Amino acid sequence: MPSSVVALVPARSGSKGLADKNIRPLGGWPLLAWTIAVSHRVERIDRVIVSTDSADYAAIAEAHGAEVPFLRPAEISGDRSTDREFIVHALDELGATGEEPEIVVHLRPTTPFRAPDLVDRAITHFVEAGLRDGATALRSVHETPESAWKCLEIGDDGLLRPMGSDDSSLDASNMARQSFPTTFFANGYVDVLSTAFIRQSGLLHGSRVIPFKTPPVTEVDSPAEFEILEAQLAGRSELADMVFGHDRRRNA
Repeated sequence: MPSSVVALVPARSGSKGLADKNIRPLGGWPLLAWTIAVSHRVERIDRVIVSTDSADYAAIAEAHGAEVPFLRPAEISGDRSTDREFIVHALDELGATGEEPEIVVHLRPTTPFRAPDLVDRAITHFVEAGLRDGATALRSVHETPESAWKCLEIGDDGLLRPMGSDDSSLDASNMARQSFPTTFFANGYVDVLSTAFIRQSGLLHGSRVIPFKTPPVTEVDSPAEFEILEAQLAGRSELADMVFGHDRRRNA
């Protein structure tokens, strides 16, 4: 295994779809605390670092066990800022003190229900199999309930048409789902990135990204999706044990 594997948790403060989304309480913990907690339970992860533009968010992250050795500049913390910007910024900051990791494990707070052993398996799979076979990154995915090939869009003429097609005939789209290729959704459960590849290419994922299949999960970006998370947690108390361990009070 590499000598340095860092979990990098993004938590900017300017969410518009759901205000203060990353610190919104879920089951008694701020949302980002779920990702911090599970990161500490992953054997392959050496450090857990939160990238945020907010001193208040930084204090919350540190209170729940993460490191926040720097703040993210406002110019790369807006609605249109990219993952690449905050990840390269973090690598630059860590590199300036000789602490640049070999592997970055990108864990979004917006997908809070993760199994530590599954994250561990993703890291191991990328390092032991992916890098050996020339993979540039790993991304987690789950199967879409319906093939994306059945998706529709509305054309300039106001009529429905198959997505990406100039033909508005829908009969082919109504075929049984088994007639279409299986498609997958990138779900934010875990991305594993190579620092060497990022530095050499200027890209995060590249063109040889290996899939890591996970169970379906909810990624939150709206009040309705947050309500889904709350309902899932209310119906499955084991989710908190999975993330925080059985001694939940110590982690709260």
